[in-house]
Amino acid sequence: MTANSTLSNDIAADLRAKILQSHYKVGERLPSERDLSARYGSSRGAVREALSELKQLGLIDVQLGGARVKALKDARIAVLGPLLAASDSTDPELIRHFLQTFGALAVVTAEEAVEKAELAELNRLQDIVVCLDNSAGDYAEQQEKWREFFMCLSEVANNLVVQLIGNDLRALFVDQVIKLGIQPSFRKKVMGQILSGLKQGLHKRDKLKIAAAVKLYFDELMVSVQQELADRLPDYQQQAS
Repeated sequence: MTANSTLSNDIAADLRAKILQSHYKVGERLPSERDLSARYGSSRGAVREALSELKQLGLIDVQLGGARVKALKDARIAVLGPLLAASDSTDPELIRHFLQTFGALAVVTAEEAVEKAELAELNRLQDIVVCLDNSAGDYAEQQEKWREFFMCLSEVANNLVVQLIGNDLRALFVDQVIKLGIQPSFRKKVMGQILSGLKQGLHKRDKLKIAAAVKLYFDELMVSVQQELADRLPDYQQQAS
């Protein structure tokens, strides 16, 4: 990567953060290339590359009169991770929407996987569920097993569209949540219901039971994460004051 490319990436990242933090409002015109070049001590070529990157993300519209900020709803999924990172505090609503979307994809994947799975694949899934049951109390190990379980479902279902969307969500959002140190804690009774539903669904090839268990998992995950964020709220408020 050239020095000019590195600088354009840095400029794009800074402008992107300012847009996501509403320093630049929807419809507002960004400073001119000349002004941005002076502000960042860069060439106009580097600024032009940075603006091109923001345009590809769907954050700005570049016309003859300059670059204007677009509504966030028009942006691409790639802004999801930076949007969370750009917040002074974690947005519970953003996380809730993510879990709803990711959960819906996981339910579709689980249903398709149960219908398509060969015996060896079913056995592999059942083995992972047993490991999940045995790893109760070990957060790190459980998370690794859940990741393995959902990846295995995805491979068996072999739904390319769902896989690609899931990959983006995982890379852009899940990793950011991990960086924030969020460690959801499931209620023991609910976790028992989830694992029981998974075991029965896999054993009977019952896609309704699998779907219900996966949905319950994400519902409980949402409750747990929202509670942890609520517990952190006083710290966020203190940092903002």
